[in-house]
Amino acid sequence: MTTAPVPAVLVSAMQVALVEARAAAEAGEVPVGAVIVDNTTGAILAMAQNRMRRDGDGTSHAELLALRMAAKQRGDRDLTDCSLVVTLEPCAMCAGAIVLSRIDSLVFGAWDDKAGMCGSVGDIVRHPRLNHRPQVRGGVLAEECAALLRDFFALRR
Repeated sequence: MTTAPVPAVLVSAMQVALVEARAAAEAGEVPVGAVIVDNTTGAILAMAQNRMRRDGDGTSHAELLALRMAAKQRGDRDLTDCSLVVTLEPCAMCAGAIVLSRIDSLVFGAWDDKAGMCGSVGDIVRHPRLNHRPQVRGGVLAEECAALLRDFFALRR
């Protein structure tokens, strides 16, 4: 886990991801938002939110949708000079996609002690046998990200 200060552009991207997550909650989706930032220009390449219920597709996680959008925009799956900013620690499926997309850095908000595969339950993105391992920073705006999830699930219990 990286301990250097989080660049302001990535904190701003997390705020955009939170807007996406809130929109997902309003649509009845688990409130997760993701943003991909070009590290060279600081521009946002893609923004997405969970769409599993709306799409009827268990793979419609915010991270995967954002990765697909950014790759399409670039015309290449290689997102080496990009950061993925997401409100919740990615699951195994998303962690695998992050590695395959060659994202430079992953920044996430809330830790997921049930399914998180970027440091909590497991650590796919930094597995030593893989040929690409992004920098990882967890806990950025963690309380705000976690509160959104807690509130969402409290309403459903």
